[in-house]
Amino acid sequence: MNKYKKILLGIVLMGLVVMAFFAYRVYDTFFTTNTNFTEGTFEVLIPTGADYNTAFLAMADAVEDRDALHETAVRKGYNKNVKAGRFLIEPGMSNNDIINAVRSRNIPLNVRFNNQERLEDLAGRIASQLEPDSLSLLNVMRDPTFLKENGFTQENALSMYLPNQYEFYWNSSPEAYRRRMLASWKSFWNETRRARAAALGLTPQQVTSLAAIVHKETAKVDERPVVAGVYINRLKNGIKLDADPTVIYAKKLTDNDFNQVIKRVLYKDLTIDNRYNTYKYPGVPPGPIVTPDLSAIDAVLNYKKHDYLYFVANIDNFGYHDFSKTLSEHNRKADRYRQWISAQKVNR
Repeated sequence: MNKYKKILLGIVLMGLVVMAFFAYRVYDTFFTTNTNFTEGTFEVLIPTGADYNTAFLAMADAVEDRDALHETAVRKGYNKNVKAGRFLIEPGMSNNDIINAVRSRNIPLNVRFNNQERLEDLAGRIASQLEPDSLSLLNVMRDPTFLKENGFTQENALSMYLPNQYEFYWNSSPEAYRRRMLASWKSFWNETRRARAAALGLTPQQVTSLAAIVHKETAKVDERPVVAGVYINRLKNGIKLDADPTVIYAKKLTDNDFNQVIKRVLYKDLTIDNRYNTYKYPGVPPGPIVTPDLSAIDAVLNYKKHDYLYFVANIDNFGYHDFSKTLSEHNRKADRYRQWISAQKVNR
């Protein structure tokens, strides 16, 4: 009997050893640190529709032991339930932490854009920050049914996208991006702003188009209401806007080259036959020449009342402008500016 007891005891002890080893193996695989970095975070981007191999490779460069990560993923069933999104691996995470993170903690990011001249540029800018490619974004932005239903045209569609910082999930669809931008536009154009636009005889889209010119004319936020006042005065008096930034835009559009840098508008440019050229066509352009800052839009809605009809760059106070009430006064200041810029040898 003692012999059997010893055998049984041996079997029990061996089982405990095996169980202890197994428990240690499980603990070591699941719960010990497996990251190969000590600072910052490791961003994991898992595309929509990705399989397990794609997801695993997106995480693999962050860990010391890939086999242990794979074993944990299989044991937790992640290999059969991959989730798309943006996930963050932090220093000191275990395999268990990593798999939990990539299957349930889709982390949003801040999307930013400004100074976009065309929908094409905006689509490219957003595609550099979110999963959708620029073509899919552009197609959604240009969708004629959506534009008509929401009061936009192909030419003024850019006015719907207000420069700011927005929180999105990396794997947001093009439609989700557009939907969020429309909601933001509607929120910005509240009753107060719409009433001010109506008082000017302008639609929100036209205000944005005018604000785009103001934005391009001056980077000085404190000067924008003054510049906006000039253009409002010209509109009220039936005078063409004669805005150089619209000529530059018209030239880029006519040349189909938005990469060219134009530092000086030439007399021949003023005759470009394009609806964006406000030296040739009266009124507000058919759409914005850039996505204007919100401060530029509010500068138009809250323009400074004065009698100025003209302005030219102020060579005594760079960045600002010199304003005039009469054409003769403006011409004197403009001649002085042309002499100065010629001396700088700026030909184009």
